[in-house]
Amino acid sequence: MPFDLWLVYLIACVGLSLTPGPNGLLSLTHGARFGVRRAVFTAAGAITGFLVLIALSLAGLGALMAASEQAFTVLKWVGAGYLIWLGVRLWRAPPPSVEDATPAGHRDSRPARLFVQGFTVAVSNPKVLIFFAAFLPQFMTPGAGFWSQALVLGGTFAAIEFAYEVLLAGTAHRLAPWLARAGRWFNRVTGATFIGIGGLLTTASRSG
Repeated sequence: MPFDLWLVYLIACVGLSLTPGPNGLLSLTHGARFGVRRAVFTAAGAITGFLVLIALSLAGLGALMAASEQAFTVLKWVGAGYLIWLGVRLWRAPPPSVEDATPAGHRDSRPARLFVQGFTVAVSNPKVLIFFAAFLPQFMTPGAGFWSQALVLGGTFAAIEFAYEVLLAGTAHRLAPWLARAGRWFNRVTGATFIGIGGLLTTASRSG
């Protein structure tokens, strides 16, 4: 891949990461509730999910999703249901603590649980799969190694997205003293946002 084309792709990845979405919101919430060190697992789960979507898109599943109304509808409702369920859990969650000391054995703060949540939110939106299928080929050079280019593209996006989500988590953690006072409203706002995103996802169309 030419270096100048990669730079354009890098800028595009930064713009994509800065676009508000459920994974950024989840990292923000986990950073406030559990601290940056725990939220790293959330970000790692999200990156793993995005890499899976990139691989599936390049393998042709994105095109299949764009062509199949039934497959798109099934995944759309599954993803929407998960986001709404997650929003309800956040709404009911206790306010974040000022202390960066969530008990290691606390069920909601276990690294594996945070990783799975990040991963599931990342793969729960079928429109992302279609987006990657349409977006990534624009930056691939015909005739060059396909999978080597895919590795560069996927790795670049993963690095940018991971850094952005950890930055969000760190910002939320610094606001923890304020969140300890207004944390219940923070949880309700983020929970309602997830529920809203899930509701909007049910109205999504393949071309919309």
